[in-house]
This record gives sequence, structure tokens and C-alpha cells, in this order.
Amino acid sequence: MHDDLKKAIEVLQNGGLILYPTDTVWGIGCDATNPDAVKKIYDLKQREDSKSMLVLLDSDAKLPSYMQEVPEMAYDLIELSEKPITIIFPGAKNLANNLISEDGTIGIRVSSEQFSQQLCARFKKPIVSTSANINGEDSPQNFGQISEDIKAGVDYVVGFRQDETSNPPPSSIMKLGVDGQIQIIRE
Repeated sequence: MHDDLKKAIEVLQNGGLILYPTDTVWGIGCDATNPDAVKKIYDLKQREDSKSMLVLLDSDAKLPSYMQEVPEMAYDLIELSEKPITIIFPGAKNLANNLISEDGTIGIRVSSEQFSQQLCARFKKPIVSTSANINGEDSPQNFGQISEDIKAGVDYVVGFRQDETSNPPPSSIMKLGVDGQIQIIRE
């Protein structure tokens, strides 16, 4: 895992794309603060940049760095959730402009999975995480289901966890409003 982390960080620092395991499915990732790298993911996925992607962090302590205000309930939701949870926050900041939704929101998940958590911690920036598929195709549930086009389209493919065949569930998705309202998008 150490060599994978080192190589993945080098690729991220140079504006490249990685294919890596997360706490849900395998993801295509890049530096979430680099608009050119984010555009490469949209191009690879053949997806319009009006469809935002989420970012991973290694700690909820980093949330204030990427949004205007963190609703207090966000910390409770993260702490109490029994499965991965993506929270869509208002008032995104310090991220690539082409990553932030037109309404100013951003989806963030604090990862508890070993590799992606270490990757975020060592990279010291948020990392884009989007399913490893071309827009309109089914999301692969494990590494073996990822298309050759996606594998060939990234700059580095992480070796760690490639042999796993489990089908992890997707994250829950909730949207937090500035007024404290919670909207459940996916349970």
C-alpha cells in the first residue's frame, strides 16, 4: 500500500488522474483544487461539467476549509452514520470552480476506508471521487468490472484491493440547507 500511496500522490501533484479504491466503489480521482485535472475527469467520463462530482476528505476537521459554514449537524451525521455518507453542503470554497455545482454546493464524504483516508491525509487536499465508468454506463461494483477505456484513461491504477470481488453499497446522500434543513437524496 505504501508504494501505491507514494505513486498516487505524485500523480495527483502533477495534475494527473488515478483509479483508486474508496469506502464505496472504485473511483476516478484527481486534485479537487485543480480545474484542469477536474476537466480531465469530465472528459474521460464523457460527462458534462454541469453534473458535479464529490470529494473525499480524511477528517471532518477539514470541512471548514472547503465551505463557508459547516452546519453543526453535519458532524453528528458523519459520526452517527453506520455506512458511508456523502453530504451536499452549501457555500463551497477553495475547490476547483468546475467541481462546484451551479448553486454553489459540493458533495463531501469523509472516508473511513484505509487507502483513501491515507491518500487524503498525505496529499493534504481533497480528492475527487467519482465512479469509474463512462457517463450512462453502469457503475462497476469492484475493480474487475471497470472498463479498459477507464483504466487506459488514467495516469495511475492503484494495485491495492484490486482482487476484492465484494459489491459495497453506495453511500447515503443528504443535502444540508443553510437553514439546517436536511433532504435525503439516497438512503
